[in-house]
Amino acid sequence: MVKKGKRYQDSMRRYDRASAYAPTEALDLVKFMASARFDESVEAAFRLGVDPRRADQMLRGNVSFPHGTGKTVRVAVFAPDDRHDEATAAGADIVGADDLIKEISEGGALDFDVAIAVPAMMPRVGRLGRILGPRGLMPNPKSGTVSNDLGATVSAFKAGQIEYRTDRYGNVHAVIGRVSFGTAKLAENLSTLADELNRARPPAAKGRYMRSLTISSTMGPGVKIDVNRLDELTAS
Repeated sequence: MVKKGKRYQDSMRRYDRASAYAPTEALDLVKFMASARFDESVEAAFRLGVDPRRADQMLRGNVSFPHGTGKTVRVAVFAPDDRHDEATAAGADIVGADDLIKEISEGGALDFDVAIAVPAMMPRVGRLGRILGPRGLMPNPKSGTVSNDLGATVSAFKAGQIEYRTDRYGNVHAVIGRVSFGTAKLAENLSTLADELNRARPPAAKGRYMRSLTISSTMGPGVKIDVNRLDELTAS
């Protein structure tokens, strides 16, 4: 049997998988237990009291974190030729019109994390639904990725704005930063996401809304947070 290191053994003494911790204590644990040789992402997984089978209980939107996510976001823009300079100046990594649509349809140019389109391009971009949709890259007005304000939209996503949505089980997963972030920064980002999900609560959702919350690093175990103590994030 391979003997575990001192750090691992110490973390296991501090950590109980069945327990729900105070928010900052959970964040400290996640940071402490991260042992990879790279700067791991920190992800939050909210389980919400919604029925994702009903259209009026699906959540989808975007949120800007005060401290970003620590990730370099590559943005692609679908826009007419006369707006390419505007998109590039805002920081877009890939800009095109019919040429970009053709390239993607032929199996190329998918090296991006967010796709933004001006409304006039959507009838043509819609042809890429079978390619972009399954990858979560299809521009959509609900996620803020269909906009005429290219400068503000590109800048927001480059600065760390993320899209969130409920999955088929009613969960919302989102990266809230990196292990290298201080606990206070992670707490502010987590608080921002929790506030946004509460703001977006569907009127049709009944009963308890915030059911559970688990956070983890890329390679670390999940740590439960007591959702009844989320208000402590604003005081941390």
